[in-house]
Amino acid sequence: MSMTTPPGWYQDPSAPTQERWWDGAAWSAQTRAPGAQQPPPPQQFGPARPTQPQGYGYPQGAPGQPQGYGYPQGAPPAPPGAPGSGGGGLGGSKLIVLIAAGVVVVAAIVLGVIFLGKDDSPPPAPAPTVAGPAPGQSTPAEPSAPGPSAPSAAPSVLSDQLNGITLPLLEGWELPDFGGDRDAATMTTKDTYDCPAGGGFCRHGTVTSRTAPAGQTTAEAAAKADIKTATDLSYGKDYLDREQFGGVKSHQEVKSEPVTVAGKQGYLVRWKVVTGKGPGGYVQSLAFPSSIGPGSLVLVRFAFDAGPEGPPPAGMDQITQGIRNAN
Repeated sequence: MSMTTPPGWYQDPSAPTQERWWDGAAWSAQTRAPGAQQPPPPQQFGPARPTQPQGYGYPQGAPGQPQGYGYPQGAPPAPPGAPGSGGGGLGGSKLIVLIAAGVVVVAAIVLGVIFLGKDDSPPPAPAPTVAGPAPGQSTPAEPSAPGPSAPSAAPSVLSDQLNGITLPLLEGWELPDFGGDRDAATMTTKDTYDCPAGGGFCRHGTVTSRTAPAGQTTAEAAAKADIKTATDLSYGKDYLDREQFGGVKSHQEVKSEPVTVAGKQGYLVRWKVVTGKGPGGYVQSLAFPSSIGPGSLVLVRFAFDAGPEGPPPAGMDQITQGIRNAN
């Protein structure tokens, strides 16, 4: 009795990942995925082949197992005459050898092309990768060019470095950038106006700090000697020989008294001045010992316009009480 393999779906010898239909005598062209529900293809030639009686056929079970059709564990041996069997077809080992030889030839060709096309220059450096924004995040804005730096905080004091003192800067006052008296530290009110007698612009208030002229031995003597000079420069003829207020017509002494300045005993003299034009004003000379050189005196001059536009005379006392040693 001959031993033949019945028709059925078997592992494809040429493609182990699929099954191919065996019609009992040869492999057909129909394939399927392993275990897929697909009916057997119709026979192309001749009557259907009889099936093998129960107990016969291919493949045989392992010893001790009942005989029958179907697969045992593992891949079945190739049917007679099929690729990979011991029959008239091409043996599986020969097919594997031929496939391996083909792979070696292709690999050799690829390697040859790579080595022939390779030059001795070093490979270019990879381009830097620019990371994009993460999902749900917006693209960051381009950095803007740096703008002008923020202006520094406005000064709060007038510094007289030559004499080592500072004077408080009242509200509405500033440190001017004009020339003026180069021998003195100066602060003025911010607003300007046309001088009553012409000759340019005037300010409602001016304060200067300087070293007193040599020869003055006491603060009282220095203040009393300076008050007329301070009045003429403020409301009489200025440094440019201009009478911007029509000259000084008269004056009245308002204060003449000792005062403590920056911990030292000083003296002040204050006049109320009547001018040829305009509301007139208040002039004060303040003298006190310097903390820089022994025997040296500091001289602070005040000029406040009178009337509603000028700063109140009480500002002179506020500045005097706020004078401090810088060191």
